[in-house]
Amino acid sequence: MLDIADELHRWARQGRPFAVATVVATSGSAPRQPGAALAVDDDGTAVGSVSGGCVEGAVYELCQEALRTGETLLERFGYSDEDAFAVGLTCGGVIDILITPVGAPAPGEPAGNAGTLTAALSAAASGDAAAVARVVGGPARLLGRALLVRPDGSVTGTLGGHPELDRTAVHETRALLDAGRTATVEIGADGSRCGEPVRLLVESSVPAPRMIVFGAIDFAAALVRAGKFLGYHVTVCDARPVFATRARFPEADRIVVDWPHRYLETQDLDARTALCALTHDAKFDVPLLERALRLPVAYVGAMGSRRTHLDRLDRLRAVGLTELELNRLRSPIGLDLGARTPEETALSIAAEIVANRRGGTGTPLTGAHTPIHHDAPAALDRIGPASVA
Repeated sequence: MLDIADELHRWARQGRPFAVATVVATSGSAPRQPGAALAVDDDGTAVGSVSGGCVEGAVYELCQEALRTGETLLERFGYSDEDAFAVGLTCGGVIDILITPVGAPAPGEPAGNAGTLTAALSAAASGDAAAVARVVGGPARLLGRALLVRPDGSVTGTLGGHPELDRTAVHETRALLDAGRTATVEIGADGSRCGEPVRLLVESSVPAPRMIVFGAIDFAAALVRAGKFLGYHVTVCDARPVFATRARFPEADRIVVDWPHRYLETQDLDARTALCALTHDAKFDVPLLERALRLPVAYVGAMGSRRTHLDRLDRLRAVGLTELELNRLRSPIGLDLGARTPEETALSIAAEIVANRRGGTGTPLTGAHTPIHHDAPAALDRIGPASVA
């Protein structure tokens, strides 16, 4: 649901009733992961996707039904059968979808379940960290109930069952929020691990992952565009003010004129951050990479020829980096696409970042027997604006 939070938050502020269908579980070759959503308002306007097209029509009708009845629904869609008009996943697999009607609470009315969901949408649309937990399996009376947890521990909403259910759900939800993850968890209806099972979908909304591009060159401009396309908050840093300008990088979120290593030392970075050194100049690269390769970030890449790479490794060894630390460096940066232009090079770098993040190999899928969708070693970024499964 949080992957389309911007539009849904706008609908909620306008008082437009809508129903949102959310993928809550998948198996096999399902095209979308838990958290992916399709929403339909009372005028029939639709936004989002739950299956890449396979079952959108049927889900659209279920959303309209939920709007008419006000009831929460849980539906399963599986393999397509031989009937060409059957509703199923043409690519194979099974998805469970929760359809929830949402209407803005009347003025002065205490926020109920709809208020919890609209609060979650507001947090996601504003870029604030929060996580929403919804009941997607278990006692029918609890289906669709939600609570919202913020980093400071404050909670909006209730799952409406045993008091210990809320307490345990908050604990589990906060743990997933701390990791920036979206996942399903199962707890007992009484808050224990052995009571009647209640399955929760927890969607985390955290600020966009960061990409910092060091070196304000033409290749950097193309990489900024690719980074923005992938949902990163992109900063360009260069010590030369004549190059690090808004005119050259209109799509960057931030432009910094400073020495790369000095700027890096001022930043609080997390395990989702991608650092791309495009300067290929030892006086910039070595002090930058000396620090970058010791940080707990997701990706560190450096541009340059293979000869430059070997010289860079010698310089980094000389300043004390270990072989284990050097093995984290992606250099020459990017995947082998035969890239030449700035745009092609940006594509190869972006592809390597995605492969690194998702656990991909970078090899062609044609003729391969590897999974199309990999389970990443750690879920490090949000769905759409929010998290990954």
